[in-house]
Amino acid sequence: MHAETRQPIHTARLIVRAFRATDAADLYEYLADPQTYIFEPGAPVTRDLARVMAMDMATSPDFWAVEVAASGKQIGQLYLQHVTPLELLACELGYIFNPAYQHRGYATEAVVALVECAFAMRGMHRIYAHCNPANTASWRLLERIGFRREGLLRQNIFFRRDAAGAPLWTDTFIYARLAEEA
Repeated sequence: MHAETRQPIHTARLIVRAFRATDAADLYEYLADPQTYIFEPGAPVTRDLARVMAMDMATSPDFWAVEVAASGKQIGQLYLQHVTPLELLACELGYIFNPAYQHRGYATEAVVALVECAFAMRGMHRIYAHCNPANTASWRLLERIGFRREGLLRQNIFFRRDAAGAPLWTDTFIYARLAEEA
């Protein structure tokens, strides 16, 4: 599904929609914040990089912008990628929200809407997500919306290196939900 042809998903307070190049300023607001990268790869971005990222996400079917309906403010992003092989009908889920808008239920509301759409409209069988065990807010969100912890992957990934250049390995929880559990 191409980004421009996706229909927005409306919830009580939000619009989950395709990204627009004009989302760059709001994207910069949270992707320039070092707090965003505590559990995410990458580093704070410049305004120029935020513009490039907004344009890239606007052409990707995998990224969704989360907008507060009342104000039009873009406050976060969702990632839902149909993984290969496609016939397995599985998607990987991810999300990043502006720290200034966290702890208000927006992430839960947006993720529920996109997951339900993926099961009902796109016919997905399984949706899974990875999260750092120290990211309590993330795995609690997943559990709250019916995802089950399927396992712990020990030291399977790193996003940073120490002063000597050695990887700083981290563990990952894997969560999933099946369509029949929707």
